[in-house]
Amino acid sequence: MGPVSGLLVHALEACAPRDDLVMSRVAFDILGQIPAGEVAVSARVVRPGRTIELLEAEMSADGRLLVRATAWRLLRSDTTRIAGTDLTPLPPPESGRPFDGSGTWPGGFIRSLDIRTLGEPRPGRAQVWLRSGVELLAGRTSTDLASLFALVDTANGIAVRVRPGEAFFPNTDLTVHLFRQPVGRWLGLDTEVSFGGDGTGLTASVLHDRIGPIGRAAQTLTLRMTAGHA
Repeated sequence: MGPVSGLLVHALEACAPRDDLVMSRVAFDILGQIPAGEVAVSARVVRPGRTIELLEAEMSADGRLLVRATAWRLLRSDTTRIAGTDLTPLPPPESGRPFDGSGTWPGGFIRSLDIRTLGEPRPGRAQVWLRSGVELLAGRTSTDLASLFALVDTANGIAVRVRPGEAFFPNTDLTVHLFRQPVGRWLGLDTEVSFGGDGTGLTASVLHDRIGPIGRAAQTLTLRMTAGHA
């Protein structure tokens, strides 16, 4: 799902672009299994406005809708005099230890990531930095915003509460709120995972760049016990 999020944000950025608006919230609903082959992406302005706009982007394959994203763009203005947050910045990436995520999650996407873990992760709790050396689209340089969205969905896999062989816990959505636009290609995740007793869970993360916190992400989980662990 990670690169899909980045691709849809790339499409949203290219949809009737305006320098006077910034993307503040993007919500993705995952409507079906995403294939490895060719997909179609479209974007449109749902609610135009002078100071606020709502956009929508969709990804489909063979006529089947796979992911829908909606995004709010808000008026850009100078609010540096009142800017601030009580969220604690993460230590820099250089202070982290290299982490091989492919030991838990196979696949080329995970292998392409430079992951640095901070402190001692425990079940359902982790702090990591990550970046990718691969551009989102071949031959094109992605914005810092699209690059961040290509990584943020990995939050559900970096603070696993149980091993994947014990239960499945895919996310059905991803919602990201930003109070500051990201700078650079490093994404910091301060993530916690909670499981309920009725088959649902939540992955919640504070998002960081090198400067400090930039927003929050949340993912709704559907929990499925594997055979032998039910």
